Order: sequence, then C-alpha cells, then structure tokens
Amino acid sequence: MSLLRSLFGAKKDYSGIVEVLHKTSFKSAISDKKVRIIDVRTPNEFGQGHIKNAMNVDFFNQYSFTNYFKKIDKKDPLYIYCRSGARSKKASHKLADMGFEKIYDLQGGYSNWKL
Repeated sequence: MSLLRSLFGAKKDYSGIVEVLHKTSFKSAISDKKVRIIDVRTPNEFGQGHIKNAMNVDFFNQYSFTNYFKKIDKKDPLYIYCRSGARSKKASHKLADMGFEKIYDLQGGYSNWKL
C-alpha cells in the first residue's frame, strides 16, 4: 500500500450507484414518472429558479441534509442537481456512503439545465 493511500484512504468507486445524466436524459427521466428531485443549492439559489417539483435540501447545511435523507427509503432513486455539478457530485457521494442505491446527477447542474 502506498504512503498516500495509507494516509488519505483509497478512492471510492461510485460507479453503478451514481450516474451522471445529460440534461435531455435527466429531463426525460423526471417527466416519465413520479421521482424525487433534489436541489442541493442554498435556499437563496433555489429561490432564483429551480426545476419544477424539486425539493431544496441545502448541502452546506450538513445537519439538515443528513436528517432529511435519514427519513427516505434508500432503495428509492434520487435525481439531484446543484448550480454547476460540483456540489451535487459531493452530495451524490455522501448519499452513496449513507446507503442510497441509485443516484442520478444532472450533468452541468442548473446552469446547464437553463441553456
């Protein structure tokens, strides 16, 4: 085992759990059935515009974030997004670590959605 790996741990593989979707695939997936759409931006960002039927769960408020997802069935797929994709990637990994089985992350976030 390398020194860096022993200090920082092995990089986790989230393939099979987290899938990044292009906006057309994301849009199709959320329009076909009733799904849980999660916006992980701040309430201020959410108030400036969001995807229809999205629930705002601020990733930066870790207490509320964790408590919200403790109450959800881990087998239910989640469709998440942020502003540009970086925050939702971190959120996806945290959710996978919490035991969620399938997470769909919007590629490029809400900024890409609006284009």
